[in-house]
Amino acid sequence: MGTPRLGRDAVDQYQRDGYVLYQSPVFPAAQFARLTAIFEELLAGIGSGRTDTLDVPHFRDPRLLEFLLDDAVLDLVEPLIGPDIGLWSSHFISKEPGIGRATPWHTDADYWENRFDAFTGIVTVWLAIDRSDRQNGCMRVIPGSHRAGSGEYEPVDSQANTFETQLKNVDETRAVYFELSPDECSLHDSRLVHGAEANRSPRRRCGYTMRYFSQRMRYIADAPGNRTHQLWHARGRNPHNNPVRN
Repeated sequence: MGTPRLGRDAVDQYQRDGYVLYQSPVFPAAQFARLTAIFEELLAGIGSGRTDTLDVPHFRDPRLLEFLLDDAVLDLVEPLIGPDIGLWSSHFISKEPGIGRATPWHTDADYWENRFDAFTGIVTVWLAIDRSDRQNGCMRVIPGSHRAGSGEYEPVDSQANTFETQLKNVDETRAVYFELSPDECSLHDSRLVHGAEANRSPRRRCGYTMRYFSQRMRYIADAPGNRTHQLWHARGRNPHNNPVRN
């Protein structure tokens, strides 16, 4: 392990609430500028398409591995899921000014059903590319919901939302909003209930999600969604011989 970036209080909060905010720069300024430039390049390549669709861009652009496998990120992740770390996925999630779609209430683990033998050791690092606040649709979460188990989903309007379903009976009065400056991040458990309101502001809201799993969990290689998925070894051991790239 490198230099710890989360203290005991932060780790305790993550275990209790399912999330923690890291409101300091994750990367040095020049490195963050390179990441932002890569995003802007990929965004320009979309043309007129929705800008919330840049999923697993590191599969096609290996330049992103510099950031995904950087000790600056892994030193945030290790206190939360342990020393044996694999890179699970990444996604640029950008909400356009004025028309950026809402993200319905959900848990990540519900969308990854049967892809691991457990979901106790997956963390998402949500790195702010732009300023993220309530006005432009920042992430919001229900504290402690990662300990409640899976809930029931209902349909929503897919034109106004990034997904076609949402969790039912979510108490929005308990929501905590993640307001972040560029190069700051949040970290949340894959089982945490979260979402985001639509972006009705004149400002874009982009974040880069970097997702990691404890290699003490077993990846189900023959699961339908996993057959073409790519994993990378990030740190530590691989006790289940998960099919990770080095």
